[in-house]
Amino acid sequence: MTQSEHISMPNTPAIPNGSGAAAILSAGIACFSLAVLAILGDKLPALKAPLTFSKPTGPLSGVTTVALLIWILTWAILEARWRQKTLALARVSFVALALLVLGFLLTFPPLADLL
Repeated sequence: MTQSEHISMPNTPAIPNGSGAAAILSAGIACFSLAVLAILGDKLPALKAPLTFSKPTGPLSGVTTVALLIWILTWAILEARWRQKTLALARVSFVALALLVLGFLLTFPPLADLL
């Protein structure tokens, strides 16, 4: 059996890709969370103090720490749920890329100041 025959066989079991999908999507969620938290930390005085973990850095220290925790928690939760599953990786990657782009755009001051 050649390599091309093996790939085209319909009864070949799919290899689970849930772990990779969990890592990709959790990164997109964390990037978007970082941007949203940065905006909220700047705009809302009620969040400025709780997000200030280091006085010289200001609320950015809490923003990055909370975004990191969101990344780790979402990765752990999605990994536990998707470990043995085969997902549509293109769809997961598209959602993660969309979140990454939105997060990136929200970090630009002209866009962040509009909110």
